[in-house]
Amino acid sequence: MPAPPAFLRRGPLREGTFTSALHEPRTVVAVGRWLGVALLVCFLTGLTSHLLQGPPGWLAPHLPARPVNGYRITQGLHVISGLAAIPLVGAKLWVVYPRLFEWPPARSVLHALERLGIAVLVAAVLLELFTGLLNTLQWYPWPFPFRQTHFWLGWLATGGLLVHLAVKAPLVASVWWRRAAPALAQRRAFLAATAAAVGTVTLVTAGQSVPWLRALDLLAPRRPDIGPQGLPVNRTAAQAGTVTVPVGWRLRVDGPRPYELTLADLAELPQYELELPISCVEGWSAAARWTGVRMADLVRRAGALPGSAVRVTSLEVEGPYRVMEMPAPYVDDPLSLLALRVNGEVLDADHGFPARVIAPNRPGVLQTKWVERIEVIA
Repeated sequence: MPAPPAFLRRGPLREGTFTSALHEPRTVVAVGRWLGVALLVCFLTGLTSHLLQGPPGWLAPHLPARPVNGYRITQGLHVISGLAAIPLVGAKLWVVYPRLFEWPPARSVLHALERLGIAVLVAAVLLELFTGLLNTLQWYPWPFPFRQTHFWLGWLATGGLLVHLAVKAPLVASVWWRRAAPALAQRRAFLAATAAAVGTVTLVTAGQSVPWLRALDLLAPRRPDIGPQGLPVNRTAAQAGTVTVPVGWRLRVDGPRPYELTLADLAELPQYELELPISCVEGWSAAARWTGVRMADLVRRAGALPGSAVRVTSLEVEGPYRVMEMPAPYVDDPLSLLALRVNGEVLDADHGFPARVIAPNRPGVLQTKWVERIEVIA
């Protein structure tokens, strides 16, 4: 390979810059296997979350309300695998970064296209992980909508990864199982250090969704047991403009036989107590005992038939989830409640007083708080 011009032989382009024996294919493949698994799990669970939050019309009637902990598990895995991918991406980029300074930069049109594809892949993965990390902190210092951007970046990163694997398949196959020398001891030490970094990141953050790791939850943005009534809160009553509930609040249920109920009326209806998790897109989840009226009972009283979906409207002044649609499988499920109490206490204002929705296998943003209206829509 011809050397770069003399005026460019500085920094990473000077001869002898990259001396580590770990900048070789076997180490790249070893780290790449771990990274590929993390990114694949992150993509599939993220796709699940996206579809549950905003399903297309044809899918909504078929969304499953069970398993009860389904969203808690998939979204927990999504954030855990995304955080684990951060040190893995750092390790992978360190191993391959000498290739960024190859000379000449492109040896042919195909080589140029390959390098362009790698640039797109790296940029998409880094941006995906960076925005996802800041989302766990609920910090959005950018002008574009997070959820839609994160969704399409996921497709771009996954597509770029599959193309990259197809191009590199012969090289990957040649070293997949080979215990290649030189630097076998160095490689083992490097992989052990990478595994330790991934394990540490996982142990000190996964407790926000994995109960038996809660004692190690040191770096996660949330502790699932801290907040009003022992539960975290993403959006407070003050932020939603619902600190003061209107005097004479009444729940309106619209259907073939519309009616209204006061809080006292709701308390006189059959009450059910059950344990359900509340699971948020930021990765934290916590189980609680909820007491309230079954959603199915409320809509049947309004004359709705089984298989009806509903639209729930909040007292919240504004927000992307002020109005929420609940597909029929959730409405009909006996575990879906209009909750009036949590952990034996009347709902705190931050948890949705006077009434909120709680249903199995749903994202927290769809467990509408401060409910004022339930409308049968199908």
